[in-house]
Amino acid sequence: MNPYQGCEHGCVYCYARNTHAYWGLGAGLDFEQKIIVKENAPQVLKQQLENPNWKVRPIMLAGNTDCYQPIEAKRKITRQLLEVLLQYKHPVSVITKNALILRDLDILQELHKHQLLHVNISITTLQEELRQKMEPRTATGIRRLAVVKTLAEAGLPVNVMVAPVIPGLNDQEIPSILQAAANAGALSAAYTVVRLNGVIGEIFEDWVMKAYPDRGAKVLDQIKSCHGGSLNDSQFGRRMQGEGQWAETIKSLFKVYYQKCFSGRSMPPYDFTQFTPRAGKQLTMF
Repeated sequence: MNPYQGCEHGCVYCYARNTHAYWGLGAGLDFEQKIIVKENAPQVLKQQLENPNWKVRPIMLAGNTDCYQPIEAKRKITRQLLEVLLQYKHPVSVITKNALILRDLDILQELHKHQLLHVNISITTLQEELRQKMEPRTATGIRRLAVVKTLAEAGLPVNVMVAPVIPGLNDQEIPSILQAAANAGALSAAYTVVRLNGVIGEIFEDWVMKAYPDRGAKVLDQIKSCHGGSLNDSQFGRRMQGEGQWAETIKSLFKVYYQKCFSGRSMPPYDFTQFTPRAGKQLTMF
């Protein structure tokens, strides 16, 4: 569930850039500067949850663009969606790389009281120089770790996404990110290997050759080695972790340090029995 189309964060590798073409907009600067706001999202969500055929299952906020990108500070659509989900006692998983999520700590805590919440914080790099080039308008890696710590200290279940792992740029950071995330109180972690689908391949290739001319070609070759010689892989179940020797090296490195840092920890299960499909109608009776 995506309250916004397009994202101000400007992450050069973002797979969601391609979706902007559906609206007749470009995947480059248009994606970062022309943000489509889904103002009626909370109303549509209510209608969906009250549909007799709706089957309760976790909703992801947001699987395409960041639901806490800067425009959310003014529009507050993500907060409204969380309010609806709390009203209907519906499970939700939130993923972001923006510290703005802390604004909604009150609602998140209420959702967690009913076992309805998972929080995912994306930490791609702790190298500030790399972040500034690759994710120019996101929170710093250190700031994201502070968000993890604040959420964890508030009792909320936090998973850290080391995503995407880009061979030759941030793959060597897997151990340090996992250790820092565990120290901050995260309960689990996961990773994905970068895949540059559609026009994103052209955007990333142009960027990496300009930002890192000394190793850009090597980075591209290593990405291709994870996807059968291509920058992209659309095969579900394989595309997120890749294949081949380099992908296996990343997988093994992650596994070793995950076991070291997160042994005995896990995210709590959702409670699907809390769902109240007629919450909106019950409220209107009073």
